[in-house]
Formats: sequence, structure tokens, C-alpha cells
Amino acid sequence: MLSLVVLISGGGSNLRALLEASEDAEFPARVVAIGADRDADGLALGEEFNVPTFTVPYSSHADRESWGDELLAQIQQWQPDLVVLSGLMRLLPPRVVAALSPNLINTHPAYLPEFPGAHGVRDALAAGVSQTGASLIVVDNGVDDGPIIAQERVPVLPGDTESTLHERIKTLERRLLVQAVLDIANGHVNLKEPSHT
Repeated sequence: MLSLVVLISGGGSNLRALLEASEDAEFPARVVAIGADRDADGLALGEEFNVPTFTVPYSSHADRESWGDELLAQIQQWQPDLVVLSGLMRLLPPRVVAALSPNLINTHPAYLPEFPGAHGVRDALAAGVSQTGASLIVVDNGVDDGPIIAQERVPVLPGDTESTLHERIKTLERRLLVQAVLDIANGHVNLKEPSHT
């Protein structure tokens, strides 16, 4: 059974998809803890699904490194097989990445390497492209440039707003994430050598 710690900053829609999938006794992974860098709405899912939560507020630390050290200590208490960044809106310090990699994955609302960074959906709309996508990557010390585990295209429709496009991408992100966790748990994906799709 693959054990997961999921880190969030917001509502946790990808987290909910994982929690719902893991309610199936046949699903070979379980979320053992949920962490956040702020008082995120998604922490309420911990109570709903009976999963422990922890918060390491970025604002209560002097710098990114000390915040990262505390976050890493909290994560390591759970000894997870895999750490999932699910909407965590902070770059992890190199020490944290080094300690967890390659068992550290992240979803991104674009078809990488297109539109990396915090505003992938907005950037795609601003560029006027006809399609964007969703990607799942192994986290490294770059900005959304780690090895790609899975990705899929999403069309940009006439009249799309950042909100409508992001909702369609989120639906795809949830499916990619649940499938990737399943594939990792079943040994079909090796995070040390992920194949580009």
C-alpha cells in the first residue's frame, strides 16, 4: 500500500479526488496526512475523510529555508512513500526537494514545458493558443521543469475565461493524478525514470 502525504494551499479539489479514490478497498494507495502552508479550505477534507492534518504557516518563519525545514520535519513524521503537491503555491527549498525526490510529484495546469509558473491558465489565454493542458511532473529545483509523468491536452474554447478553462483543466488534473498514483503503486511508473508521454 502506497502511503501519501498531500500538500495544499487552497480548496483541495485534487486532494478530494485522491481521498475518494482511496475509499475503494482495491485502490493501492492511502493519504496518511494532509499538510498546508496556510489555513487552507482543503484542510476540512481531513475531518471529512478522517485523515490527520498539519499546517506549517509560511508567514511564521523567518525565511523559506526555515519554513522548508519545519515542513520537511512534519512530512517525515508520516514516512510517506510519495509526497503530492496539490495546489501548494510555494516553491520548496532545495533541501526539501533533495530529501523527498524523486518521490515528490506536482500537478500543473498547462501542457509543460508550455506556460510554467504560477499563472499557467492565465498565460495560455493571454498567448491566444487553441489548446493547453495539464501535466504531472516529478519535482526538481526548477520551476515546473521536472521530468514529466503524464500530460494531456485541453482545448481552449471561444469565450473561455481563466475560471472556465481552469475548471476543465482541474477535471483532467484529477484524473491524471489518480491514475498516476495507481500506476506508481502498481509499479507501472518508475519515478526514478519516468517516461515522457
